[in-house]
Amino acid sequence: MKALVFAAGLGERMRPLTNTTPKPLLVAGGKPLIEWHLEKLAAIGVRDVVVNTSWLADQFPQVLGDGSRWGLRLHFLYEGPVALETGGGMLNALPLLAGDGDAPFIAVNGDIACNYDFARLPRSLEGDAHLVLVDNPAHHPQGDFMLDGDGRVHAEGEPKLTFSGIGVYRAALLAGWRGVIGDAPGAEAEPPRFRLAPLLRAAMARDTATGEHHRGLWTDVGTPQRLAELERGG
Repeated sequence: MKALVFAAGLGERMRPLTNTTPKPLLVAGGKPLIEWHLEKLAAIGVRDVVVNTSWLADQFPQVLGDGSRWGLRLHFLYEGPVALETGGGMLNALPLLAGDGDAPFIAVNGDIACNYDFARLPRSLEGDAHLVLVDNPAHHPQGDFMLDGDGRVHAEGEPKLTFSGIGVYRAALLAGWRGVIGDAPGAEAEPPRFRLAPLLRAAMARDTATGEHHRGLWTDVGTPQRLAELERGG
């Protein structure tokens, strides 16, 4: 199984810290945020990890090397000076993740901190996406999606949970992406730039999105204050 770590964002809300350091390379608990994910991926047998980059891209190979220290092969995929967002980034990385097939792959936001056990992630999917959801944090009280008693995820319904940024996907999720994205800004760029959320909602409408509720620790390290709280163990 292969994996993608999203690491291309500007990290604007983390400034001034991200003026000189990409957000996934900010240190928490003695190591860069992204390193915690790489360790977990290696522990469950993942060997190839794509790291998409844009802002301060040259720092990633400088800090992480080729991945051999974790038994990984890191593939740094530079998206250019403007990041492709989550959907465009996944589409751009798809040849490295699934090749010509439809084998499931893992994708993780590089700027989260979480004690979720990656060994719980499914190695096969009956649908197109499996999402790890968490309790709504104070900064996102409205949540994102509803998880029903059968493990299906829905765009509507209550109570809602927040998408953790951890999921398993198949290439089929991205099939027909143009029909879903339409003429949204960036869709006509080359390579295209678009968010993943509309594709996830389309999968939910097809009843091909499953999920689970992680009730442990999770932080979207989106501001210097949250990083400081994480360092304090808050």
